[in-house]
Amino acid sequence: MSCGISMVKYILFIFNLLCSICGILLIVFGALLFSNIHNIDDFAEALRTQQVPITMIVLGTVILLISWFGCCGAIRESYCMSMTYSILLFVLMIGQLALVIYMWVQKDKYLQIMGDVVEKAWDRRTRRADYMDAIQISMECCGRSGYVDYSFQGYFPPSCCKDTNNCRTETVYRRGCKAAFVEFWDRNSDIIKYSGLVIAAIEFVGFVFACCLANSIRNYRRRADY
Repeated sequence: MSCGISMVKYILFIFNLLCSICGILLIVFGALLFSNIHNIDDFAEALRTQQVPITMIVLGTVILLISWFGCCGAIRESYCMSMTYSILLFVLMIGQLALVIYMWVQKDKYLQIMGDVVEKAWDRRTRRADYMDAIQISMECCGRSGYVDYSFQGYFPPSCCKDTNNCRTETVYRRGCKAAFVEFWDRNSDIIKYSGLVIAAIEFVGFVFACCLANSIRNYRRRADY
């Protein structure tokens, strides 16, 4: 095998090794969120309410699977596996670009979906730790529209205050979580979009290298047959 093919092979191997690590981290963090944020006994209910950790687990699994094809294709110098990897990477890149474009042209609808996340978390809250607590801690907010949403129960959950042992009207967060959550995603939407474009560009480079490797392997084997 020529030096050029070996160079492409090792570049692809390192690229996919890094992608595999990212995929494993996504699966681990998604599993931790799934098990710790909302302890629901009914698994079907968990599947309906825990979209964020499930999305992380699914995305991590897809990345890990694609990276596995890429690593195996590079190590084994397999034309079939290299082409499968390049096709899967291309599909992932197109899906990612579609998501970025959707966020670009449908920003208002996207922010509305983010607001609906808080609505669902509020409607499905329980006395145990759940998504509403997670949102209130991370966004430093309280209630769906404001801290007065808890006035019916006569007390505030600890997640509504910085000092969890002294949560009262004077120390409670004033902002409502729906407004805070939507503002957060609105403020960071450009970062997400441009990061998505950068990642898609990196995936395109990986796609080109994979195609070059597959084509080189095929040509090398053809020449070897003569």
